[in-house]
Amino acid sequence: MIATIVFAGFVVVVLGCLYITNMPVKVPAGAQLPDGPPGKAILGNLLDIPPAHSWLKFQEWSKTYGPLYRLNIAGRNHIVVSTEEIANDLLRERGTIYSDREQLPMAAQLLSDNLRPLFLPYGPIWRNVRRLMHNVANVNVATSYEPVQEEESLRMLWDLVRQPEKYETWFERYSSGLIMRLAYSKPVVTGGESYVKRILDVVHTVERVASPGAYLVDTIPALMRLPLSLAPFKREGAKLHQEELNLFTELLTEGVYNSQKDSGKDNFCGKWYNNKETYNISDAHAAYAIGTLFEAGAGTTAAAMMSFMLAMTLHLDEFVELQAEVDKVVGSDRLPSFSDIPDLPRVRAVAKETLRWRPVTAGGLPHQLTKDDVYKMEDGRPLFMPAGTNIHPVQWTIHREPKRYPDADSFRPERWLDSKWPTYREPLSEYPNLQNFSAFGFGRRICPGLNIAERSLYIQIARIAWGCNLSRKKTAEGIDIIPPSYDYVAGFNTQPKPFDFALTERQDRQLTLADNYNLVWSRQ
Repeated sequence: MIATIVFAGFVVVVLGCLYITNMPVKVPAGAQLPDGPPGKAILGNLLDIPPAHSWLKFQEWSKTYGPLYRLNIAGRNHIVVSTEEIANDLLRERGTIYSDREQLPMAAQLLSDNLRPLFLPYGPIWRNVRRLMHNVANVNVATSYEPVQEEESLRMLWDLVRQPEKYETWFERYSSGLIMRLAYSKPVVTGGESYVKRILDVVHTVERVASPGAYLVDTIPALMRLPLSLAPFKREGAKLHQEELNLFTELLTEGVYNSQKDSGKDNFCGKWYNNKETYNISDAHAAYAIGTLFEAGAGTTAAAMMSFMLAMTLHLDEFVELQAEVDKVVGSDRLPSFSDIPDLPRVRAVAKETLRWRPVTAGGLPHQLTKDDVYKMEDGRPLFMPAGTNIHPVQWTIHREPKRYPDADSFRPERWLDSKWPTYREPLSEYPNLQNFSAFGFGRRICPGLNIAERSLYIQIARIAWGCNLSRKKTAEGIDIIPPSYDYVAGFNTQPKPFDFALTERQDRQLTLADNYNLVWSRQ
C-alpha cells in the first residue's frame, strides 16, 4: 500500500514536471522560434524519433523544415543543425555560450558520476581536464607517437594478410594496442587480454547508455526522484560506474608506476603525475580523462577502418587508384611511413571521404546553450533559441549538404582532390586533412584525440594499399558477393556489421613485410 501511494504521488510529480517543461517559450520581439515537425501533447516529438539510426529521420526532417529546425522532446528543447556553416557559426564562433552539455541522468550522472569529460558541464573543471587531454594529444606532441603507430600498423598488416576474415579484431587491436602503450605503457599482444576486454566493455557500455532513447530517465529526468527500490536504472548505473571507476583507477596507478620506472618515456599518466599541481583536478578526473582518450580513440578509429574496408570493397576501382598512388611514391622495397604522407593526397582523401560518407558518430552529440541567443538565417529570419536548448549538429545530415557535398551519397574521394568540387583546397601536400573536420565534432568540444586518430587512419590505409590486393568474395556459382552499403549497428558510435571480402598479400611485398615484422616485433 505504501509503495502504491509513493508511486501515485510520483506520477503526479512527473506529470507536473512535464506540464511545466511544456510551458510556451517567451520569444523576444522581432524573432521567432525555428519551425519543426508538430508533436503530441506532453511528449512532443518523442515518439517520432526512431530508436535506431535516428539520423536518417533527422535528415528527412531537414528537407522539410530547413537546415535549422526545432524538436520538442517531452518538453526538452532541441534545435537540430544540418549544415556545417551554421554548426560552426554557433558552436565555434559563439563557443562561450554553446559549449555546455545537458546533464543526462543516466550517462552523465549515474554512469559517469560527473567525471567523464565527454559529459562534463562547461566550466573550470572541464577546462582543467581538457588541458590535460590537450597536452598529451595536441598536434605538436602527436608526432612523437608516430613510431608506435608505425609499429602497431605493421602488426595489423601482418595479421590482416594472414587472416583477413578477422579484420575487426586486427583494427580493434591496433587502436587498443596504440592507446594502451601511449597512455599506460601496457603492451597488447592478442587483444584478448582481460584488461583490454574490460576497457572495451566500458567503451561499449558508454555507447549503449548514451544512445538516444536508451533510458527513459534521460527523457523524463523527474524519474530521478524515484527511491532506489523503485528505480532499477539507478542500481544499474551505480554498478556500471563502480566497474569503470575501479578499472580507470587501476590503470592510472599502473600507468604512473610504469612511467616512473622508465622515466625517459613518459606515458599519459606520467605526464599528468609529474605536473599534477598545475592541472588542479582530482585523481578520479585524471583517471577518467586518460581513460576517455582510450574511449575516444579505440572504438572510433577501428569503426572508421571498418567503413574504409567496406568502401573499398564496394568501390574496387578506388582501391586500385589508391594502390597506384602508394606504389608510385613508396615502391615495393619498403613500407609507407609518415614521411610519405605529404606525398599521398589520395590516401588522405580516402580517409576523409570515409569519415564523411560513413561518420562514426552519425547522430552527433548535442551542445547545450547557456544563454538566450538569436541567429539570423541566410534568408534573413531571426531565429530565437532560449537558454537550456540542446543544439544538435547531426553529422550524417551535415555531411550530405547538397551545396557543399554534391552527389553526397556516393563515395567520391575526388571531391577533395579535384578543383571542380567545392571542397577542394590546395596545396595537395597539405590538403585534404582532418583538422577541424566536422566528423570530429565542433568548437571547444571537438575530439581531443583528433591528431592521433588522423595519423592512425593515414598510416593504416597507406599500408593496406601497399601490402594487399582486394577483391570481392564469390558464391559457389562465381557471382560477386556485394555487401550492403548501409547495414550498420545501432548506437552512439556505429560501424558496419561484418561483411565478406577477399584479401591477399601482394606477392612482391612478402619478403619486405616479413623482414620488417620480424625486425620490430621480435624485440617486443
